[in-house]
Amino acid sequence: MSDSPTPVLAERVLTRAVESPLVRGGLTIGAGIITGNIIGFARVALTAYLLGTHSQADSLAVAVGPLDALNSVLINTMVFAFVPMLTAREGAERTALFLKLNRWFAWLFTLLTAAIVLSAPLLIGILAPGLNPSYYQTSVNILRIAAFSIMAAGAAAINCALLYTDRRFAPFAFYQACINLFTIAGALSLWKVLGVYGFAIGYTVGAWVQFAVVYFYARAGLQTRDLPTCQVHWREILARPMAVSLYTVCLALNIVFTRAWSTHIGPGMAAALDYCMRGVGVPLAFLVSPISNSLLPEIARLRSQLRLREAYSLIDRTLGLAALAAVSACGIALALRQPVIALLFQRGNFTAQSTALVSTVFLGLAPSLIGWSLLELTGRALFALDRPVLPLCAAFIPVLVNGALTFGLHSSNPELIGLGASVGLMSGFVALFAAAHASRKGWLAAL
Repeated sequence: MSDSPTPVLAERVLTRAVESPLVRGGLTIGAGIITGNIIGFARVALTAYLLGTHSQADSLAVAVGPLDALNSVLINTMVFAFVPMLTAREGAERTALFLKLNRWFAWLFTLLTAAIVLSAPLLIGILAPGLNPSYYQTSVNILRIAAFSIMAAGAAAINCALLYTDRRFAPFAFYQACINLFTIAGALSLWKVLGVYGFAIGYTVGAWVQFAVVYFYARAGLQTRDLPTCQVHWREILARPMAVSLYTVCLALNIVFTRAWSTHIGPGMAAALDYCMRGVGVPLAFLVSPISNSLLPEIARLRSQLRLREAYSLIDRTLGLAALAAVSACGIALALRQPVIALLFQRGNFTAQSTALVSTVFLGLAPSLIGWSLLELTGRALFALDRPVLPLCAAFIPVLVNGALTFGLHSSNPELIGLGASVGLMSGFVALFAAAHASRKGWLAAL
């Protein structure tokens, strides 16, 4: 009797999956996300233990939270803008473009850092209008310290774009793990001497350590002699990141606005929102980063080969799976929010009252996971297809809906703090999804 073909078939499927660059990239980035979020929970638990939900915790949240969002904007901008551009070139031409990008944007990141350091008092007034005045200067100092992470994050992202072009995902996959690890180390080692400033110092050091790692791997074996002159015009170099950065900034403003509004409601609200963001950010990272970062080069490749139907099919399958996972994760998180928050954070200065407050805020913010993940995946896929207009327009929708709903309700109820963000992100995804599907026939006809 012949052997069953089922084990042989299963082995072939597994072998193909392991050999697939898309799967390998997703697994590598997934491993980095798992590590980063495990350490990230320790970072948030330490913050909760030392600061709880008091005004000092607000001073840290309103300074580092927006800066963390800005660094994410820079990373996403560099990766999504320049991976397709670098992928379209080979050898010496790719290296020449890569070095040109490094020279140009090093100046930009330096100027951005200087601008934030100088304007920190004004920025804190905008980012936290309702912050306890006693902690205003503390927030200004934290923002100035952590601002020096911008140069490291931006430069690391350009090197990351080159690594992603060659499907080398590991060196940058542990970026968040490095940030979280050094933030913990800074807080623990400097708490008795510098207090809350230890968090900001550790955060900045972690960004520079990660830059050193990515720089080493990106430059290893890179031939920089006898390179041709890069023929890419400065307009093209600036146009791509401008579109992507505007897209990511608009999405980031959704949470920045929500955090700023929360400072009007009372002490500890901004900190409570940031603790809730951990519950949203972890599943969001698992849903978006491994898929999009490994999917981006694949979609760019299909587009360059004019295989748009295959690219559309790949995008639709990805969105279907992501939607199922996002809805499931949101439901589980809402059902288990209070015992999980108590288990993770309720110790030290994070009391039972803090647990109740964070659990209440989480009610409104948790559904943002669904719209946020689907909007991000759709937008990134369209950028990879070189169709930036639709995601750029859709990125304005969340913050506009959020602002209109928040000002319309004008509620001081903690459970409504994140409602505008959730509704806004879902509205943005629905609009983008409908517009993209309506435009596909025209894109195919233009081939």
